[in-house]
Amino acid sequence: QVQLVESGGGLVQTGGSLRLSCAASGRTFSMYAMAWFRQAPGKEREFVSGINWIGSATRYADSAKGRFTISRDNAKNTVYLQMSSLKAEDTALYYCSARRGDMSDLSSEYAYWGQGTQVTVSS
Repeated sequence: QVQLVESGGGLVQTGGSLRLSCAASGRTFSMYAMAWFRQAPGKEREFVSGINWIGSATRYADSAKGRFTISRDNAKNTVYLQMSSLKAEDTALYYCSARRGDMSDLSSEYAYWGQGTQVTVSS
């Protein structure tokens, strides 16, 4: 079992930056691939970025490439999403998720989810 708690969301102006954090419980955090998804009002949940168990491989949605960076610190049981050059279309509820095995960009393959942290980008 893994419990996930996101933090770091907030209100930021267009072009600004935020760093999201996801703290995980459990002693086996390093065995899980992690990912960030987001969901805007009236839209489906979409993949943003993923990272493998050791942090040696990452994946990004096209919308995040060049602007977002995912990382993890297994000693702190935490995964991060550094977001820069934020746009109004990045406004969404951001979720952290975990799965055993390889990372995936499919939300259905993640067994564990946090409650989400709201990111609002104002123009």
